[in-house]
Amino acid sequence: MKVEYSLSPFKNFKDDLPAGLVVFLVALPLSMGIAMASGAPLYSGIIGGVIGGIVVGALSGSSLGVSGPAAGLAVIVLNAITDLGGFELFLVAVVLAGIIQLIIGFAKAGIIAYYFPSSVIHGMLAGIGILIFLKQIPHAFGYDIDPEGDQKFFQADGENTFSELWNMIDYISPGVVIITVVSLFILILWDSSFFKKFKIAKLIPGPLLVVGVGIILNKSFTNNPQLNISSDHLVSLPVSSNIGEFIGNFTFPNFSALSNPQVYVTAIIIAVVASLETLLSVEAADKLDPLKRVTPTNRELKAQGIGNIIAGLIGGLPVTQVIVRSSANQQSGGKTKASTVFHGILILVSVLAFPRILNLIPLATLAAILLVVGFKLAKPALFKKMYRQGKSQFGPFVVTIVGIIFTDLLTGITLGMVVAISVILYNNYKIPFKMKRENLEGKDKLKIVLSEDVTFLNKASIQRAFEQIPNDTHVEIDASNTHFIHCDVIEIIENFEINAKARNIEVSKIDLYKGKQEEPIQHFELANGEKNG
Repeated sequence: MKVEYSLSPFKNFKDDLPAGLVVFLVALPLSMGIAMASGAPLYSGIIGGVIGGIVVGALSGSSLGVSGPAAGLAVIVLNAITDLGGFELFLVAVVLAGIIQLIIGFAKAGIIAYYFPSSVIHGMLAGIGILIFLKQIPHAFGYDIDPEGDQKFFQADGENTFSELWNMIDYISPGVVIITVVSLFILILWDSSFFKKFKIAKLIPGPLLVVGVGIILNKSFTNNPQLNISSDHLVSLPVSSNIGEFIGNFTFPNFSALSNPQVYVTAIIIAVVASLETLLSVEAADKLDPLKRVTPTNRELKAQGIGNIIAGLIGGLPVTQVIVRSSANQQSGGKTKASTVFHGILILVSVLAFPRILNLIPLATLAAILLVVGFKLAKPALFKKMYRQGKSQFGPFVVTIVGIIFTDLLTGITLGMVVAISVILYNNYKIPFKMKRENLEGKDKLKIVLSEDVTFLNKASIQRAFEQIPNDTHVEIDASNTHFIHCDVIEIIENFEINAKARNIEVSKIDLYKGKQEEPIQHFELANGEKNG
């Protein structure tokens, strides 16, 4: 399919502005929910959302990636605030974490992103999609005990993702269910190929219409005791009566914490985890991009570092690039990073100008939007595609999904990486050569054709193959197509050649030493008479 649009942020406002609006609607409750889960002031999540959108969005080179407070950091933040003795002291660690991220970016460590296999990244997308879907079902029925943004299987209240699905049965709200069903109907209709032909589908984004309908239904249910929706099921944005009260919500770091060694430990942990989550989300967002643009990862780390420095200085939660927001951006038709910046501006303006209107939005409306986002991330076609690619791809993909659902994002990614690396090690162990059996003048002949690259990982399988060769055999070791042979493997072959004499095995070699081993380090004199090594 040909994708036609300019890469300039200024030529795609008709697509980027609606997408930014949708991301804003998704990001606002998520930011506040993550602040609640982190044990931080509610405004810290909003500040983090503004910085992630405006500051990081402007500095980043990612076309579709959206940054903000991350659920993966919630437990770290919660523990750090308690251990350090207060939010003001924790903010010092956020500033230091941003500085560390800047250093990591200038050290060009962003290349780490390219070492995550695609099977794990696709598993991450599907796992988060399923998790979003499961976590939003209770909100869709009116059970809002677990805050928005919580993405861990085991919740702080002792429940888990699946037990919440059972618990919600006793708390189903008819009014909320009606809003959810209507919202889903509109979103599915708006996304259908048939309805996209109509101008109204292009003029009004489905999620925006859903929000408007949700507010209207909420107000219309006010006088009906059976359908009335309580404030617990609505967006709860803090309301400031004047600019002074708004500024009073900001928290500033207490730099006396610099004398506490634990602050530096916390800063390193935040920097490492935030950088990893960002790099993973960058890879995932790039895979969602229809133009397959590649985000400069070192620039991304620098942007995140500057964002976290500012967040720490004015009382915001630490930020990372977040795949939930990024996927909502892509699915809503975002084309450039203008949509990211616009969503940050909307968060800021909404807090200042019309918080009371936003507080009329039912959480069920946002749950419907996220249910669609989650389904698209984990659509059945992705599972079929990964299954067709074979066990080596499907295994890490499934393990990553299961790990994310039953633990958390980073643990799931780690499990998937372990399986992916294990598959690579197994394949290296299994296929370092091809063996052909021939008969030469009444005597068995084995021809061993080595692969292009034979590393130390192949030592065990080659040694095992030599041990299984029967006595009184002619063995030909062919390395004519091999570019590299590790010196350990050369040693095994030479030892086999010595041992073969006692077993009446004749050994011949083809191009075994012809430029196959690692080149020795060359020493040469510099202009000042010193040697280079």
